[in-house]
Amino acid sequence: MTDLRIDINLATCIKCGHCAGVCPMKILVQNESTKDIAVQYLENCIICGQCAAICPTNALKHSEFPPETLHRIDAKELPSPEALELLIRSRRSNRAFSEKPIPVDSLMRIMQAAHRAPTGSNSQTVEFTLVRSADKLKEIEEYTVSVFETALKALKAMTVKSEEKADPELMSMIRKLSMVIGSPGSVLRKATAVLFIHASPKASTGEMDCNLAYQNGSLMAEALGVSQFYTGFVLAAYAKDPEKALSKIIGTDQIVFAGMALGMPKYHFKKYMDKKPLRFNEI
Repeated sequence: MTDLRIDINLATCIKCGHCAGVCPMKILVQNESTKDIAVQYLENCIICGQCAAICPTNALKHSEFPPETLHRIDAKELPSPEALELLIRSRRSNRAFSEKPIPVDSLMRIMQAAHRAPTGSNSQTVEFTLVRSADKLKEIEEYTVSVFETALKALKAMTVKSEEKADPELMSMIRKLSMVIGSPGSVLRKATAVLFIHASPKASTGEMDCNLAYQNGSLMAEALGVSQFYTGFVLAAYAKDPEKALSKIIGTDQIVFAGMALGMPKYHFKKYMDKKPLRFNEI
């Protein structure tokens, strides 16, 4: 950050003030009388690039965003609201996979889409581990089952000790855990790849950032015709495991906050259905 610079070319600056208006850290300020742009408290810059992206004449130069990193947006190429809405409605958690391999280009585009998701204070601390090894996928499945077996024994012991009628929620949890343990392949459903999304334990917004990344990747997978579902059972086991062995299995010292099981679809859905009516408050 010692070499960080923001320079304003006064010859090409049209004093529109857009850069000052979008800067979240108020590093750029506009003089009320002369309309000139000044730079202040540069050490507070979070390198979000808002200023460089908004400048209509390229008069603003940010040292972290040289010209080759800035790309013009052709509004005509953007999806219509109707097209985006259809993609969102069509997205499903599809757990019926074929044995067909996922194209490598599709996996890269899914990760790139996830990587483009916003992060708190533009920290960009989110990282990814793509698991494609059949042996590793089997190890993740077995790890999840082993954690649930321990949890199931503890839950059953609770129901035996209780003199009162078992809690319905507890019984529901027992049924779910029994399904995972008793049905081979019920954790990853024969997914041919799993994308784990993780962040540093020091990242204050790590969990939110990782799940935002998942959502981006999920929509890209749908657009590419790749089926996916959220690895809820794996993450639930990870949350119950004091050793956090999943991190060791996939070779990261970070905290795993989200996961996406991926595979080519065995079946193609031709319809989407309505969800329950939208519930909202207006204040």
